[in-house]
Amino acid sequence: MLLRNLEPADFEAITSVVDEWWGGRPVRGLLPRLFFEHFSETSFVVVDEEDVSAFFIGFRSQTFPAVAYAHFIGVSPASRGKGYGRLLYQRFFETVSRLGCTEVRSITSPVNENSIAFHRHLGFQVLPGDGEVNGCTVRVDYAGPGQPRVLFSKLLGEKTENGSVS
Repeated sequence: MLLRNLEPADFEAITSVVDEWWGGRPVRGLLPRLFFEHFSETSFVVVDEEDVSAFFIGFRSQTFPAVAYAHFIGVSPASRGKGYGRLLYQRFFETVSRLGCTEVRSITSPVNENSIAFHRHLGFQVLPGDGEVNGCTVRVDYAGPGQPRVLFSKLLGEKTENGSVS
């Protein structure tokens, strides 16, 4: 297993499988090539036996330099449960901390219960919202009309559910 920075050459390998990794949900559009070209310092991939098994795209906010944003994380179905998601987030936390970030934010769809549980396990808190979906606080219309999102925040240096510090 190799953990390295994301490269522009990873674009095709990742975008060609990401919809399949999401059970057929069309998420490829959330990964334009510009992320692969402009955020490689804060984005990472896990390569197993020459294939991308997991990836993470994140960046430091240009508007709020103390805040980093975790845009997208994906783990192939065959690689789930190996700790790759936690490993990628840990590398991101370390990298953005060195850049002066003290907080990481992220969002997910309220139907993505696995993502919600995963982020909570990593120590993310759900931010206040203006609605509720499936018992979870959301910001209604955050991603457009009829597109609620769960918003997360994690202060760097906080303990996770398992006691480790990030």
